[in-house]
Amino acid sequence: MNPSPPGLRYLSAYPPELLAPVRQLIALGSLGETLARRYPGLHEVRTDGALYDYVALLKGQFMRNSGPLSRVVYDNTLQALRNALGTHTLVSRVQGGRLKAKREIRIAGVFREAPAAFLRMIVVHELAHLKEPGHGKAFHSLCIHMEPAYHQLEFDVRLWLTARELESPRTGSGQPPE
Repeated sequence: MNPSPPGLRYLSAYPPELLAPVRQLIALGSLGETLARRYPGLHEVRTDGALYDYVALLKGQFMRNSGPLSRVVYDNTLQALRNALGTHTLVSRVQGGRLKAKREIRIAGVFREAPAAFLRMIVVHELAHLKEPGHGKAFHSLCIHMEPAYHQLEFDVRLWLTARELESPRTGSGQPPE
């Protein structure tokens, strides 16, 4: 059994015909450069406060009727290697005879320095989970409503993660250095 080249774990669900050009870019060493040309510049949303404002703006634009967000933060403990690019939680508690719901979104710290379109895709994905818990048809329809290029961006985020993995020096643990 041949192990797949490093980084292709992000792309394992895609068909071989879609991966052929990707493999060629990897072989030429130009995957990262190609993505940098397609998505020049990084976003300016660097702090947790700025991230909260960014997410609240998108939520207000597309999901006004959903409950308020309690917290939105970058989380350096989320590991892209474990398919956690962001998380959403909804915790309900009884306080003084009332039911209080807290909604929280965490975005992997790697997206602190990513192209703006990639941050938007991750935020749209996590916001959609506030309404649709699974990854079904309704979930994807909501994502496309908020970001029409959602599926292309999802693929390109996976390419970006692949390029980062291939370009970063390895530590003994198999993880990129912090």
